[in-house]
Amino acid sequence: MDVARWVKKAKKGNKEALLQLIMSEKDVYYRLAFSYMRNAHDAMDAMEEMIVTVYEKIDQLKKEEAFYSWSKTILVNGCKKLLHKRNKLVLLEDWSTTEVRELGQAVNSDPYHTSEQQIDIKALLLHINEHQREAIQLKYFHDLDYQTIADITEVSIGTVKSRIYHGLQKLKDHYRGDVDEQ
Repeated sequence: MDVARWVKKAKKGNKEALLQLIMSEKDVYYRLAFSYMRNAHDAMDAMEEMIVTVYEKIDQLKKEEAFYSWSKTILVNGCKKLLHKRNKLVLLEDWSTTEVRELGQAVNSDPYHTSEQQIDIKALLLHINEHQREAIQLKYFHDLDYQTIADITEVSIGTVKSRIYHGLQKLKDHYRGDVDEQ
């Protein structure tokens, strides 16, 4: 798929081109929204808002090749806005077993949710701060590159790399039992 060509068509008002762009990555958008919203209904609401925003603001996109990074940033910001409106915090410790199972199904290719894994990733991630957790989830659960994560979280690439590195170090130390309880 030639993204730049489809984006140019969408910028000219071609709704079918925009639909084609979004539908080609609908599963990726859904998994990303679900990881923030924690349930299917709210994830779909966030995706709907993202589609409207993308439609309204597509003419503001400067680099056609950056469409997916740009639209994912809009989706994440929309998720955060919805969560803030509802005065919710996405705390992993609040996830029920059902929600974790739904996430496992939503991210069915995620190697961390295979039956062979005995490590409870959810519990392990509670040992790092929310910025590190978000960066690690975006990198390893959603397979986003550093630049996209930087755009989504509105920090520099260096900060993203640092959050991931230090978060993984904390997780590794905790898993091995090398950390002192605080």
